[in-house]
Amino acid sequence: MLTIRPFEIEDRDEALLARTELDADDFDFLLGYSFRRGFDEYLDQLNAHEQGLGLPDGWVPSALWGAYVDGELVGRTCIRFELNDYLLLVGGHIGYGVRPACRRRGYATEILRLSLEQLALRGIEKALVTCDEKNTASARTIEANGGVLENIVQVGEERTMRFWVPTS
Repeated sequence: MLTIRPFEIEDRDEALLARTELDADDFDFLLGYSFRRGFDEYLDQLNAHEQGLGLPDGWVPSALWGAYVDGELVGRTCIRFELNDYLLLVGGHIGYGVRPACRRRGYATEILRLSLEQLALRGIEKALVTCDEKNTASARTIEANGGVLENIVQVGEERTMRFWVPTS
């Protein structure tokens, strides 16, 4: 059974390994992480961001949580509780990723489902979830959670599919 939860200090080594693994996909697994500050400080930062405190310019209140199966870190989710102009255009409410060795097991679908539940708890009835037009696996994941394609937008060379998904 897959669960999502805030990262804890005990997750440090696996989270940093996942960061390295997903760097090959140009996916920022630990948004805003800096080796200079260390993992303890990073956890404090994540907690503050979830409360809307100390946000960098252009950021919104959000939760960056790990996804676990039997204690193993298989992926992560970033659940954004508000949308700014950029997120409304191409970023969406939820950004998720699955470690390469854990793909094709339905984890992305479950991570997205659980993330949608978190938005529902905050009174958000439908979520914007986006993916690159070429990422057919992600599009199928979004559709499996009830996503309906609104449109495809182009920013520079990137074409982004924008789906609206009910949260409950």
